[in-house]
Amino acid sequence: MIHSMRWFGPQDPMPLSYISQAGCSGVVNALHQIPVGEVWTLEEILKRKTIIEATPSSNGFLTWNVVESLPVHESIKKGLPDRDLYISNYLKSLENLSKAGIKTVCYNFMPVLDWSRTDLKYILPSGAKALRFEIVSFIVFDLFILKRPGAKADYAADLILKAELKWADMTDSEKAELQNTVLLGLPGSEEAFTLETFQTLLDNYKNIGETVLKENLFHFIKSVCPVAESLGIKLCIHPDDPPYPLLGLPRVVSTASDLRELFNIFPGITNGLTFCTGSLGVRKDNKLLEIFTEFKERVHFLHLRATKTESIDSAGKTQDFHEADHLYGDVDMVSLINLIVKEENHRKSAIPMRPDHGHQMLDDLERKSYPGYSAVGRLKGLAELRGVENAVKNSFL
Repeated sequence: MIHSMRWFGPQDPMPLSYISQAGCSGVVNALHQIPVGEVWTLEEILKRKTIIEATPSSNGFLTWNVVESLPVHESIKKGLPDRDLYISNYLKSLENLSKAGIKTVCYNFMPVLDWSRTDLKYILPSGAKALRFEIVSFIVFDLFILKRPGAKADYAADLILKAELKWADMTDSEKAELQNTVLLGLPGSEEAFTLETFQTLLDNYKNIGETVLKENLFHFIKSVCPVAESLGIKLCIHPDDPPYPLLGLPRVVSTASDLRELFNIFPGITNGLTFCTGSLGVRKDNKLLEIFTEFKERVHFLHLRATKTESIDSAGKTQDFHEADHLYGDVDMVSLINLIVKEENHRKSAIPMRPDHGHQMLDDLERKSYPGYSAVGRLKGLAELRGVENAVKNSFL
């Protein structure tokens, strides 16, 4: 695997030197300062590339090896009349990335929210802090803070009762923190939506269900993949996080069945996958080892993390979960890395990987960082994953 870490640009509290000191050779980056839908110019791409690749590493200099993410405009997701304009801009950005020598591009097709959590500072028994999703708190937000029309129909009566009791017991500061947590924008951002703006964004999806959202995704794939293929770019879609419908919004990249449909739309290998073990692994019906084996040729990027399920409902759906230690969550990381190494041996090339969503721990507890992207926590995860990888490789000798 090509060991990499995500960096959010010059404003990131973690400097590039930390990524180098962690033993990485790759940097996962995006031009967050450019509004979604606008063209990434070659000038701006090269400016960022120069900053990254001027940083010494143990093997020379760091490399910007993966874009995460080149975001898809909401007009494309909603299938609005101006979507082809934004697709055209997307293609221009891909062309400029190709000219700059950056050939792996991650994206997602989640409506409105990039990912959802209810607690960004969940305290583990060790005192470290993790990201957490807890269904009752999410219902509290939906019913009593956002007050989304028709929301009660989405939840079981016993969960609504628990939410009512929790809401009655919460302080004003706890309510404000929950609101800000759920409304947090994209990773790497500290800006949250307002309730009014957020509800308007949800209203825009009132007539867009799973079928329509899939059709819009397929239109995007059929429009973009042929050009990406000609440019030598590998596109890799990120699964939904969490992989269930939320707030009345459909999710269409959550299961192996979703992926089969997606890859049948454009059979070329350019149409690929970011294999995120945390996102896919939250669903108990997602068999990670089987999914990797089925789609291994299309895995262009790896997010290795593990979640720990705290509770499930009567249908087997995960209700509550938190980000666990990389090797001690619900993901069979050792078996998965064994499959990854075998695939890399078959390809005779390595797959970019980053350790995802590290805990806040040690000095991280006193240092500013973006949620899930602490320095020491990710370093710990990378060290653990690297150790397993080396052990697996040695077993093949």
